[in-house]
Amino acid sequence: MEKIPMNRGDLCRVPPTGFEPVHPPPEGGALSPELRGRRYRRRLPKISALTERNQRSPERMRPMTTSTAYFATGCFWGAERRFWNLDGVVNTSVGYMGGSAQNPSYEEVCTGRTGHAEMVQVDFDPVLISYQRLLEEFWTMHDPTSLNAQGGDIGTQYRSSIYTTSPDQMKVALASREIYQDALSQSGIGEIVTEILDSTGVTYYLAEEYHQKYLAKNPNGYDCHSSTGVAFPNAITEQVAK
Repeated sequence: MEKIPMNRGDLCRVPPTGFEPVHPPPEGGALSPELRGRRYRRRLPKISALTERNQRSPERMRPMTTSTAYFATGCFWGAERRFWNLDGVVNTSVGYMGGSAQNPSYEEVCTGRTGHAEMVQVDFDPVLISYQRLLEEFWTMHDPTSLNAQGGDIGTQYRSSIYTTSPDQMKVALASREIYQDALSQSGIGEIVTEILDSTGVTYYLAEEYHQKYLAKNPNGYDCHSSTGVAFPNAITEQVAK
């Protein structure tokens, strides 16, 4: 069998099985009738609790309009957690986007041959959180000046990328890049290499189940995210959001 080459940074990201035995039968015995069919249970938190807080406030008694955004900041495990913790984010998932192959597997993406980036899909309520606020989180959670690498994760799948879903998103994303570039330049940091592209005609492929909400299932799991350490200018953020 041909061995698939892996980029650096992937060896530590093998998913745990997360299973443990429940009420094993005595040696030579059999499970009791009430235990048959549930010999194993999965040790997982209730993922619904991650977004439950976004469904309790009075504002959510109104019909909710949801918008979608796509961000790539390197390893998608840590990025997804950063976004789901924002109030106003309705749902998140992780997947692959921007490549040439259809329905790629994680192993295929890791070879770099498919051209996909590890992507986070963010569904949000624009009444409660602006796209500009999501961009602020995006720029500051990783190093957008690092080409095809974030920390120890190296490869095209770890590139910095934004896929916009509307002309307004494209306008705001481009403007935010210029604003953050000015802040980086004043700190003596280099040029942003983030690609900002229209998502029209680009398929988002949902990643395997074990990747979804990975750090909710494994709170101390791998979370490689470097940062420039430069905050997004608050005064300008308020002006753009208006």
